[in-house]
Amino acid sequence: MIQLQRVYDSGKGSKGEGTRFLVERLWPRGIKREALHFDAWLKDAAPSTELRQWFAHDPAKWKEFQRRYFAELGKKPETLEPILKALHQGPVTFLYSSHDAEHNNAVALKTYLTQHHKA
Repeated sequence: MIQLQRVYDSGKGSKGEGTRFLVERLWPRGIKREALHFDAWLKDAAPSTELRQWFAHDPAKWKEFQRRYFAELGKKPETLEPILKALHQGPVTFLYSSHDAEHNNAVALKTYLTQHHKA
């Protein structure tokens, strides 16, 4: 099971959240490292800088963003190994910083894993 949580709402987390992965290429603004409780920062599982800048959180680009992001993920399957390993142990929580809870890389990553790895 994969859950999503915005870093600005995450606090210390709870046992039900399982392994917590920050899935952003950049560190979230205004968050101190010691204040964010996470198990690993998976920068390479986040979209490339070029793709992130092209998307610019524009919902009109959502489908194309997912297509491009899925293509990036397909080229670097090793970046997903920590997530897949953690999923065999229990729940996983993706931490993201976007204001848009429906159109962000954590949502797309969860979709990709659900479609390609039966997560």
